[in-house]
Amino acid sequence: MAEERLQKILAHAGVASRRHAEELITEGRVWVNGAAVTELGSKADLARDHIKVDGKLLRAPKRLVYLALFKPDNTVTTMSDPQRRATVMDLLHGVKERVYPVGRLDYHSEGLLLLTNDGEMANAIMSATTHLPKTYVVKVNGTLTADQEEQFRRGVPLSGKRTLPAGLKVIHAAQNPWYEVRLFEGRNHQIRLMFKHFDFLVEKLRRVRVGPIELGPLKPGHFRHLTEDEVGRLRSALRSKPAAAKHEGA
Repeated sequence: MAEERLQKILAHAGVASRRHAEELITEGRVWVNGAAVTELGSKADLARDHIKVDGKLLRAPKRLVYLALFKPDNTVTTMSDPQRRATVMDLLHGVKERVYPVGRLDYHSEGLLLLTNDGEMANAIMSATTHLPKTYVVKVNGTLTADQEEQFRRGVPLSGKRTLPAGLKVIHAAQNPWYEVRLFEGRNHQIRLMFKHFDFLVEKLRRVRVGPIELGPLKPGHFRHLTEDEVGRLRSALRSKPAAAKHEGA
């Protein structure tokens, strides 16, 4: 096996996403052949070199695992939490493989979260260049005007940079309506900030779809394994060119 960048090896082995793997390296938590490695350009060969992460010997995963989890409210999307709050990892009863979350959902957001030990796929899903669409249902404390809806779809300025065009449609008209929002990017707290731009607050937020993968009938706190067909469709979606958000809605 040829040498590869250390962060790529860690991602392939299911230790973390490539971005998190880079953090592990710069923090001095990765050792190769008895010496700490902190330079991101470093290379190694998993078949030949002795690689440890936090003192644990690194081995390639025996099989790749892909999970869909209904992340409940009041749960952290991390491997562990210094404040000892519940994490999504606490919900994976019976999963022997070491998997990790693909991206994040806020503490008070819920819905579909993918977990895997396939580092390459996780990296592709989270990549800013992939623009894999993600769909959410959102309860808001007021109704956007037609003009505001149009602005929302075209993109709004957040931190000096306009958001990409987004899908938006009302799915339940009420004093506190529900919207379906379809995003092609993933900034921190993006949906909440987009509605806040129009002086509205998000009361509930649930992700119901990531690319071709749907939340479906899963109950909060439960998970399931993706089918081979779903994994295949997800790979196809990641290989295809980004689809542009349609101006008229999700």
